[in-house]
Amino acid sequence: MTGPAGESQFRAMRDAARSIFLEALSQASIAKGFDRHVQCERGILRVREDLYDLNSYSQVLVISLGKAGHTMVEALAAQVGSLAQGIVATPVLPDAQVHGFRYFQGGHPTPNAESIQAAGAMLRALEAQPASALVMFMLSGGGSSIVEQPIDDEISLDDLVATYRALVHSGAPIAEINAVRKHLSAVKGGRLAQAAFPAQQVSLLVSDVADNTPDALASGPTMPDSTSVEDCYRIAEKYELLKQFPAATRELFERHAIEDTPKSDDPVFHKSRWWTILSNQSAIEAASAAAERAGFMVHVDNSCDDWDYAKAADFLLNRVRELRKQFLPVCLISGGEVTVKVTNGGVGGRNQQFALACAEKIVGENITVLSAGTDGVDGNSLAAGAIADGTTVGRARKTGFEPRTALDKFNAYPLFSALGDAIEIGPTGNNLRDLRILLAY
Repeated sequence: MTGPAGESQFRAMRDAARSIFLEALSQASIAKGFDRHVQCERGILRVREDLYDLNSYSQVLVISLGKAGHTMVEALAAQVGSLAQGIVATPVLPDAQVHGFRYFQGGHPTPNAESIQAAGAMLRALEAQPASALVMFMLSGGGSSIVEQPIDDEISLDDLVATYRALVHSGAPIAEINAVRKHLSAVKGGRLAQAAFPAQQVSLLVSDVADNTPDALASGPTMPDSTSVEDCYRIAEKYELLKQFPAATRELFERHAIEDTPKSDDPVFHKSRWWTILSNQSAIEAASAAAERAGFMVHVDNSCDDWDYAKAADFLLNRVRELRKQFLPVCLISGGEVTVKVTNGGVGGRNQQFALACAEKIVGENITVLSAGTDGVDGNSLAAGAIADGTTVGRARKTGFEPRTALDKFNAYPLFSALGDAIEIGPTGNNLRDLRILLAY
C-alpha cells in the first residue's frame, strides 16, 4: 500500500495491534507458564530442572510478592494443593484468597503501611524456619514497593515514599533505581534469603527486568546482589538525588553509613536455586506468534530497552520504515521499557507518552504503534498503554486536544481515552515488562 490508508484500514490496523497484544497476554499467562515449568505428582515437585520431595521437608513455606503474587500462588496451589502455605503480598486483593495463605495489600508504585506489615510478617516467618524446611519464594514485578522495610529505623514510611518518588521520577533506569532501593531495605538485595537461612530455598521468577539482571526483579530479595554501596553513591550523584531525598535518607548518604548487601560468596546462598518461569521474552515470543498468524512479517528489536522515550520513538519508527521497504505488511516488536523523566505531573505513563510521541511523527503514514504494560497499568492512569497511528493527531484536534500540549504536560491518558485508543484492561496479575508493537502496511 503506497498512499495513505482509508479510515477503515487505519481502524483495522488499530484493532490488529490490540489483538496481537491481548493474545500475547493470554499466551504468556501465569497459568500457562506454570503448566510448562512447574508440575507436582505424588508430592514430587518439579521446578524447571529441579525436583523437590515436598513430603521430606518439615515444612513448606511459600513467600509470594509482587503484581503476580496471588496468581502465582493460585497456580502453585493447583499443583501442590494443601502441601504449602505462606504469605502473599500483592497490590490488588483477589476476590477469593488461596486457603492457607495470609494476604497483604502492599502499595505500588510507592510503599504503604501494609508493605511494611508484609515485610515484618515475612521476616518473622522466615527467621523461624529450620534447616529441614523448604522455602519457596515467588517473585514478580512491583515487589520493590509492595513489600518493604527500611534498613534504618529512623526512616519513616513518609520518608520511604518520598525516597521512592525521587527515584522513580529521576529518569534513572529501573536497574539503577533498584540498586539504591536494595541498600536502603531490610528485605531486598538478598536479605530475605539471609532471613531464611539455613532452610533450603528455591525462587520462582516472573520477571519484569532484563534477562541478564535477574537480581533486579523486586530488587532481588532472594539472590546475591550484583550492585554495591559505591554504586549507590555514584547513582545518587549522577541524578542529583540527595537534594530530592528526605532528610533521614539523605543523612545516610552524607555519613556514608549505607551497609552492603549479601554477595554471591555468602553462605546464605549455598542452598538456594532460582528459576525464571516467565519473562519479557515470553511475551515477545507470544506477540510474534500472534502477529505471524495475523499475516505480518515479524521482526524483533529490543535495542532501545531503558532508552529515553523520545529517542526510542525515533529509533523504532526509523527501523519499521526501513523494514517496510522489504516487507509488507510488517510487524516490529520491541520488548523492555522506555524511561520518562516527569517534570509536569499529568495523567498518563511511559507507554502512553511513547505512543503520543510516535503519533506526532507518523501523521498521514500507514504506521500503527501500540505500547503497553503487561501488568495492565501505565503510570498513574487507568490504562495499560495506548495505540497511535497516522490519524491520531488529526482526530485528537477534532476532539479538542492539542497533542503537543498533552505531551509536554505528560498528560496523554485523557487524549487517548477520548479517542477510544487507551488500552484499559485492568491489572492482569502478571508483569513481564512492556511491549511495543509497530505495524507498517
